Amino acid sequence: MLMRNYRFPGRYGPEWGSGGIFGLRYHNGTLYFTLAFEAEAHFIDVKSGDEKVYDFTLLGDAPTSGGDTYNAVEAVDEFIYFGGWVHAPAVYREDRRILFRNKYSHVHVYDTENDSIRLLWRDSIHHETDWAGEVSDILYDPYGDRLLLAREDGHANLGVYALDRRTGKAEPLIHEPTPKGTTVHDAAFFGVGNNFTGGLREFRTLDLVEGRWETFKPGGSADGRPYIRPELGAMASAYNRAFAFVRGGVLAGNPLMGEEFTFFRLFDFYTFYAPFRVNAINVGGGILTAFNAHHDAVYRPGFRDAGIEWNATNTVVGPSVLLYIAPPMVRIVGAFGARVTSIEKVGGKLLVATNTAPNTGATEATPFDTGSRDVVVLDERIIQERPPAVSFSLPLALPSAAKGLGAGTFGGIPLDGYCEPRMVLYLSSDNRLTVYEYNLSLPAGEAVAETFDVKAGKNILELDSFSGIVGFELEKEDMKGKARIELR
Repeated sequence: MLMRNYRFPGRYGPEWGSGGIFGLRYHNGTLYFTLAFEAEAHFIDVKSGDEKVYDFTLLGDAPTSGGDTYNAVEAVDEFIYFGGWVHAPAVYREDRRILFRNKYSHVHVYDTENDSIRLLWRDSIHHETDWAGEVSDILYDPYGDRLLLAREDGHANLGVYALDRRTGKAEPLIHEPTPKGTTVHDAAFFGVGNNFTGGLREFRTLDLVEGRWETFKPGGSADGRPYIRPELGAMASAYNRAFAFVRGGVLAGNPLMGEEFTFFRLFDFYTFYAPFRVNAINVGGGILTAFNAHHDAVYRPGFRDAGIEWNATNTVVGPSVLLYIAPPMVRIVGAFGARVTSIEKVGGKLLVATNTAPNTGATEATPFDTGSRDVVVLDERIIQERPPAVSFSLPLALPSAAKGLGAGTFGGIPLDGYCEPRMVLYLSSDNRLTVYEYNLSLPAGEAVAETFDVKAGKNILELDSFSGIVGFELEKEDMKGKARIELR
């Protein structure tokens, strides 16, 4: 495969911190992606390497900035539909703020047959500090031959919108903030809730044939313990179930066929380590996605953005991991830096877009993108190979916000493929540790729990006698304790 550039250093693009490479989609011989915050849509002829770059000026005047930071893209027939949000033109102030009066939510369409771009739909409230809901996901409804737009990030016009892909006319279907969706059987599943005030609250399903909506609540966890702040990062469909990847784990199930959603704890560290600002794709009959170490962060200590604190967003506990889900198995298949932003499959290869820096917020705007972004090309056989060695190091003291919600169980570490996994505990006093063992089985089974006495000082717990996924819980909180989980 030919690409002119695989690495993209930061350039002019006023916004909050760093954007990334989003919306990777290979369709009809063309590879598309958007480079944010530069607001550049790239279209590459994979055979010849010829590349077209579009600057979103159909929305307004240059200089533009922004683009897409949620992977809003869909392909139908010869068309690639790509959405998101763009400042046209961008207005940056010296007090580290960006004005939003020229911020547009949008859907464009690229015709792969004649190499043309058309603006299909746009929306703006032309306000200096608030904006219309960004387009964070696009689903195709094959029965109604329309596009369903998910919109959560913004102050107005949130929810799910139906967009006529010929006329560009959009109408709201629901009005609650909706980050992501996926199609299962003959229904569209959407996760509803605000990602910066608690996360996913409920699922709404749209019967694509009858047009009927139903509402379902997330269920309990496989380990029987509470989970908190399930911010929704990506959704996917497989096995006639919906999979919603959230901070702390994944919710899987399908109430329309009699199976309630179950929460399976994965990489729950009570930080902002999450499958956020990344997509999920189907590969080999399973699902490939990523959990990210540093996707959104508060830059200045002492500042709170949307209720999220500096410590929670800047505590880096481990690498970002590429995860392959083929229930009941969950396997780590790659380890990366700060974050993975987009994943796609092309000609036996996996394209993995990455970034060294997170989004920031509020009064932390810059006149340029602050990250170094690149595309890593992997052979798709990594889903069949032994997983890479990884480790996670984390403080055992819970954040005050987590304590108040009854949190305490952490981990959710997939052991599949590892021969010598272990946990090293550094404790300030004697304690008891419970290990929960479970699989991502469908329908969900119950976890098996085993408790160990652990002493003040260094404790080594060999995990090779466990299988599947393991979570942990200390009987007493240890404000000075630390844990290191090593997978080899």
